[in-house]
Amino acid sequence: MDRQHIGSVRPERLRVEARTVGGDAELVVPVGELDHHTAELLRAPLDAALDAGRVRLVVDCAGLGFCDSTGLNVLLGARLRAEAAGGAVHLVAMRPAVARVFRITGAEAVFTLHETLATALPDSG
Repeated sequence: MDRQHIGSVRPERLRVEARTVGGDAELVVPVGELDHHTAELLRAPLDAALDAGRVRLVVDCAGLGFCDSTGLNVLLGARLRAEAAGGAVHLVAMRPAVARVFRITGAEAVFTLHETLATALPDSG
């Protein structure tokens, strides 16, 4: 047991990078495990992007090794906010374990899914 992190999230469990693409889209890249302990690390940049008026959220899931129901709820919440503002959440390159969560819950039907970032990001030309 790592006594340094008792009662807190180990910082390496989830990293999230975010950047604006094409002026009106936000690319969010979570790497690690998305669960009830780490969900806020993803919620914060999604909310910040939406608060800034970026309603096309592109989440690159290639580095996401795990997602539980709390993580799924973060993405569903972002989807509701984005759609209310005329946008959407686009999920890219989901690994099989993560895709399975979306498939068995039926959530895959409410997101726009992409195999690659090239199809998810807005045209830059």
